[in-house]
Amino acid sequence: MKISALGDTGDARRAQLTRQRVVAAAIELADRDGIESISMRRLAQELGVEAMSLYTHVRNKDGILDGMADAVISEIPVSGDGAGWKASLRQMALAARGVMLRHTWAPRIVETRAAPGPAALGYINTVLGILREGGFTIAQTHHALHILGSRLVGFTQTIFDDSGELDPETAAQLERQLGATHPYVVEMALAVTHSGALGPCDDDAEFAFALEFMLDGLDRLQSG
Repeated sequence: MKISALGDTGDARRAQLTRQRVVAAAIELADRDGIESISMRRLAQELGVEAMSLYTHVRNKDGILDGMADAVISEIPVSGDGAGWKASLRQMALAARGVMLRHTWAPRIVETRAAPGPAALGYINTVLGILREGGFTIAQTHHALHILGSRLVGFTQTIFDDSGELDPETAAQLERQLGATHPYVVEMALAVTHSGALGPCDDDAEFAFALEFMLDGLDRLQSG
């Protein structure tokens, strides 16, 4: 069954097609089949329309991806309950992480957009407002944005991928190949294996730990 059955005739489908419906269908398709499935032709098939009719609403595939990124960010609930800047930012960042876990393709798309859309601008403005009204100077607020980075929208950029588990044979091979030249990389890789000192990485716990660490540091910056 197609994602959005828009009527019985081509004219009816075209009349009811909107940018919002195109973006919503693209998000549903990406959630189901992965971001690689997104193309003008495939999306038109899902919507039951001709591919050319999409160009009335989005200029090209990048336009679809722009809309998808902004629509996902619009799902993040903003905090306006007056709970204090730290509690508000914690609540927003953890809520944003929940959104990104529902749309696992979204972080890659969000971080590659050339410019923020309306929802992203509104979200950033809310974050800035929380910090400024929480007593941060404009310079401190600027620092805070750089420090928190992508955690404000629920994901992290890292230089070290420790999400995979190594079987004993692969772990031994890694140690033989890199142990002498890259001892600390090997040490960390082995520590986060199933039988290692740290055990498998818990991404949610690491996200929350780093977020709390940063918020505590910003608290000291503001107080100092």
